[in-house]
Amino acid sequence: MGIINVTPDSFYKNSRFQEVEEILAKVNQMNSDGADIIDIGGYSSRPGAADISEDKEISRVVPVIKKIHERFPGLLISIDTFRSNVAEEAVKSGASIINDISGGLQDVKIFNVAARYNVPFILMHMKGTPQTMMSHTNYENPVKEISFYFSAQIEKAKNAGVKDIILDPGFGFSKTIDQNFELLNQLEQFRLFDLPILVGISRKATIYKTLGILPEESLNGTTVLNTVALLKGASILRVHDVKEAKEAVNLVSRLNR
Repeated sequence: MGIINVTPDSFYKNSRFQEVEEILAKVNQMNSDGADIIDIGGYSSRPGAADISEDKEISRVVPVIKKIHERFPGLLISIDTFRSNVAEEAVKSGASIINDISGGLQDVKIFNVAARYNVPFILMHMKGTPQTMMSHTNYENPVKEISFYFSAQIEKAKNAGVKDIILDPGFGFSKTIDQNFELLNQLEQFRLFDLPILVGISRKATIYKTLGILPEESLNGTTVLNTVALLKGASILRVHDVKEAKEAVNLVSRLNR
């Protein structure tokens, strides 16, 4: 899953795009590098990011989704949003997956949108909002508490009629660096749900702060942790750098074969 942020303030500056032709060129590169899914986000979820209106978010993502769907009809598009209205407009414009960082907690109607249009739903774990999440990092047992959260939200999604669910532990969202490493080390615990697992740790602070480098220098660290995630059962990697992630996928697949 390649990341395209239609925002001016995402934490990794090389993932920010404003002009449609620039976006299409990047999507073309990701497609050539082996991306299966392109994730479009118009609301920055970095810690402390500014809140924006639904209308603003829709105006950012819908034209881009329409253009990508038109230019690359065989490429899956996911909409990175926690708002049901944004999700619906995105799906009507060509998106075929809903990627909700709040797992349905911020806007429960988003489950109904996924069910109505029969699209997969990526259910991520986060406490609070992007503005407050880093003040909610108290856990007695992160894996256990996130598992209880998944159980509750999966039930809500299924009761709403959602058929396809993908789980995302939410690396970096309401979690400290130590907690992120603990989650990754125990990622296989989430296999008990028998659902695909998405890992999004690309160029995040867990990598660059641990290594004492910048996000722009953290590709190697990203590849290392993506490889660990694959070995522990990840089904989807959400990344800024598709080529390197695809190579990791191919090598781990060969190893497992």
